[in-house]
Amino acid sequence: MKNITFSLIAFSIAYGIALLTDISLVKDAVLIAFIIQWILFIPAYLMQTEKFYDLSGSFTYIFVISYVYYESVKFNLGNLILSLFIIIWAVRLGSFLFFRIQKAGEDKRFKDIKPSPTRFFMTWTLQGMWVSICSACAITAMATSEGILMNKLFFVGAITFILGFLVEVMADNQKTKFRSSPENKDKFITTGLWSYSRYPNYLGEITLWTGVSIMSFSSLSGLQLITLISPVFTYLLLVYVSGVRLLEASGKEKWGHLDSYQKYIKNTPTLLFKSKK
Repeated sequence: MKNITFSLIAFSIAYGIALLTDISLVKDAVLIAFIIQWILFIPAYLMQTEKFYDLSGSFTYIFVISYVYYESVKFNLGNLILSLFIIIWAVRLGSFLFFRIQKAGEDKRFKDIKPSPTRFFMTWTLQGMWVSICSACAITAMATSEGILMNKLFFVGAITFILGFLVEVMADNQKTKFRSSPENKDKFITTGLWSYSRYPNYLGEITLWTGVSIMSFSSLSGLQLITLISPVFTYLLLVYVSGVRLLEASGKEKWGHLDSYQKYIKNTPTLLFKSKK
């Protein structure tokens, strides 16, 4: 019951935000995002596999953004640019995570989750929530009567998105290259962007969604402004739920006994700024 309750809460929060926008297209898009996840959960559970979980998340972003763009009232250059930004990001991230899992053979996060139908269902529902809330400001702004407004704020957001995207790609590539070298087996990366931040890939992810929010801002009004929660949600998700929290625990288990690791943790901020402890 706990897992089912969490699933219902996740759906209620995401769909509740969609209801506040008072735009039918947004409500339909969010519902579609969850339906895709729930349908894909069935073969994933029957086959006891998580290998297409991340890929399905990216597919859902692409489908939802494309659906809203296609169903928008008229052509809008801002809608097109924002749609392409998110689609390019989704294709890159989804393929990167998919091939990484294919190479590793499994995603260890799901080892104890897959056997439980309700717990596994909850992870797919949470992915629907992730897609819905992160894309909420974009699909809402695109679905308004005027669509995305290409003013100065739009270009500030576009630059922010590009910067975040480049940081994420560079960080992932640096870590992939580091791990591919046999001499770095069982070592932790401290070079490149990873010398400035312990999780520069997450920093890039938060930054690019901040860019999406800025690009969308001028088209939103009233309760629609609640959809700007996107980068805050991304931060909370990556730092306190599925990202930093799990990796920090894993890192301490692997390298916690090393002075070099303790020094790295002490001198390198989690994202951008050092936390005060």
